[in-house]
Amino acid sequence: MKNKTLGIKKLQLSNLGLGCMGMSEYYGKINDLESVKTIHRAFELGITHFDTADCYGLGHNERLLAGAIKGFRDKVVIASKCGLVKNSETGEILGVNGNPKYIKDACVATLKRLEVDYLDLLYLHRVDPNTPIEDSVGALSELVAEGKVRHIGLSEVSAKTITKAHSIHPLTAIQSEYSLWHRKPEAEVIPLCRSLNIGFVAHGPMGKGFFTGTIANIDTLEKDDLRRVLPRFQSENIQHNLQMISVLRNIAHSRGITPGQIALAWVLNQADNVVAIAGTKQVAHLEENVNATDLNLSPAELLQIEQHIPPNFAHGDLLPESFARLSEQ
Repeated sequence: MKNKTLGIKKLQLSNLGLGCMGMSEYYGKINDLESVKTIHRAFELGITHFDTADCYGLGHNERLLAGAIKGFRDKVVIASKCGLVKNSETGEILGVNGNPKYIKDACVATLKRLEVDYLDLLYLHRVDPNTPIEDSVGALSELVAEGKVRHIGLSEVSAKTITKAHSIHPLTAIQSEYSLWHRKPEAEVIPLCRSLNIGFVAHGPMGKGFFTGTIANIDTLEKDDLRRVLPRFQSENIQHNLQMISVLRNIAHSRGITPGQIALAWVLNQADNVVAIAGTKQVAHLEENVNATDLNLSPAELLQIEQHIPPNFAHGDLLPESFARLSEQ
């Protein structure tokens, strides 16, 4: 597994990180034993970047990760996020809180759940429209000064917000959804990050599992699977979107690999400041993803993808309005 060095403060991350969210919610039944096996296997395969958040499973995700990494905590990067507020009983997202006191209290709670003295990377999960970004980043900066956090970042933010925030404290990473069916960050955010020496962490590089080519309709998904309500998986959109799988499958067939590996390799081939986090809770899927990190797509393959899957090709909104309104991207 190759690494990339991100940001002025030079945080080293494996090219592929493990997104742990699905181990606690959104993607059907959870199985802590299988999840821990997946985390351990990820470390064996060279993944040193583990991504979580305080709201994933209402703290379950951080506690799960804490137990899994005890034997190698000093050899990995733990990235968490704060700012999304959920109902403590239903898990419903209530809004965003970027108030400095809230951020500091949330960080202390995260450290306790993770059973660590410091976080390698702490993101503001979303921008709070009621709190100036300068105040939120100021609180993150104070956490760095206190030794509770080593690097800071923002998630799903605009170029304008990045510029403001970076002037207060150097940002190490910006995390945003980025894949063959969501290329909006290419316009401003990724180029700005490159110019400011900020790393870009792509989440959802597999289109929430769509690019595996194994989801033809939502009837195959568990009843509590988030994708059942995502517009791009609905019957009126998915048949059009499956054309992307056909393109990737043609390229993958010639190499003896899978469409998902091509989709993930495409993200990792985009820029030298881009790394990805792919979420999975199963060892087999993890191993398939890791095998994609060494793929170098040829100019002809990249051109074929660009010609047949241009930006904005996908039908349907990326997220329901209730989720989308929380993001600047």
